[in-house]
Amino acid sequence: METSEGAKDAATAALNGPVRSSMLWVEQLRHYVGSVESLGSEAATEMETKKILLEAYKERQHIAAAAGAIPSFYRKKPSDNSAGTKVQRLAKFRFLKKQAEVLLNADDLDTMWVLLRENCSVDEASGAEKMNYEDFCHIATLCTEQIGPKCRKFFSACNFLKFEKDDFGRIVILPFYLYVMRTVSLTQARIDMSELDEDGDGFLQPQEMEAYIRGLIPNLAQLRNIPPPFLSMYSRIAARKFYFFCDPLRRGKLCIKKVLLSNCLAELMELHQETEEEGGEPEPADNWFSLSSAQRICDTFLGLDKDMNGTLSKEELQVYSDGTLSEIFIERVFDEHVRRGGRGSGGKAREMDFDSFLDFVLALENRETPEGLTYLFKCLDLQNRGFLTTVDVHTLFRDVHQKWIEGGNYDLCIEDVRDEIWDMVKPVDPLRITLADLLACRQGGTIASMLTDVRGFWAHDNRENILQEEEETAEAPEEE
Repeated sequence: METSEGAKDAATAALNGPVRSSMLWVEQLRHYVGSVESLGSEAATEMETKKILLEAYKERQHIAAAAGAIPSFYRKKPSDNSAGTKVQRLAKFRFLKKQAEVLLNADDLDTMWVLLRENCSVDEASGAEKMNYEDFCHIATLCTEQIGPKCRKFFSACNFLKFEKDDFGRIVILPFYLYVMRTVSLTQARIDMSELDEDGDGFLQPQEMEAYIRGLIPNLAQLRNIPPPFLSMYSRIAARKFYFFCDPLRRGKLCIKKVLLSNCLAELMELHQETEEEGGEPEPADNWFSLSSAQRICDTFLGLDKDMNGTLSKEELQVYSDGTLSEIFIERVFDEHVRRGGRGSGGKAREMDFDSFLDFVLALENRETPEGLTYLFKCLDLQNRGFLTTVDVHTLFRDVHQKWIEGGNYDLCIEDVRDEIWDMVKPVDPLRITLADLLACRQGGTIASMLTDVRGFWAHDNRENILQEEEETAEAPEEE
């Protein structure tokens, strides 16, 4: 019995000996990985910098806590020539440069698209080019070999799972490629905007946003032939739409993150597409950023400015849209959205400058959007109470009704129109209509048009005939 126990102890010792010796390299590797020696020179420098800053922060907190002082929550920005500002600009420059270096360029995107098409399978039913996860990983390896490790982040399992899969677990390659292109485009846009952000607060001032648009114009196919004298005016017109939709509080600065996620930037990027040659379709005039749209707006303002003083009076603005806007609406626009003593008015009268005119046009052309409807609701709210009553609606439509009769149309009852508007909105409070009610009913733009523009009321009154004509036009065969 003793012999067997001794043999067991000897065997256990023999087993433990080699295990301990074989695990020694694991302990050494862990020690090396946790040390600074395993890092590169740049990573080691960053780690040491973080350590020093953390120690300084803790020491400052300890001193403040011991003194019983309230921690400072506001620090004045340093002057432009101070060391802190120069260090901040240098750090931002190095960071943006590093981000630009790992960004895919046009050649890299072309290479990725070729590899995607060469290593995918065609769906027999739909004809779409698809790839499964095995193909996805194989393409990732090929892209890494030909493009470099900077494309590896797009070929993660998480990205593959973001796309819709068929019964065989395959995804279409085109949506994936468009995702890569959009990510690269937005990242490049953020880098460009951050370079123009002088104070590094994440916001763009008007001159910075206009500078970004001017720098973008050479890359937009539909704006390459823009006349040089019109370049500054175009940048001003284009930047104003960003401020109308991305600066609802009218603080005079744009959040870069909000600009990147806005529909305005996507609309501007549509101008990358080449237009057809002569005889083809012209550039879309409904795109605010198209050259024809900007020239139209500028020509409209110059045509209304009869005295050529750079601003519009109420009488001059009344001619806008062939004089179909009601007088009370024009009065309310000046009350709510035009500053007193504007530039060029000499302080004698309230007149609309060019920027205010751009907001006015944007609101009328985007009545259905929350931003446009918010602009118009301030004009409709005659008493500035935050809601409309039956009296307000009656007063607003009275001017539209007068223009309606002057145009030779049949007579109608204002009370019937008022009741129709109430039926369209179905407000929460049956005695008042709020902005939230107009947004919720999804007909706020139509109602605002009915109360401000006789042409808008005519379109609503003849909506069935207009719809029928559109259907007949769509069904009619095209003439050769």
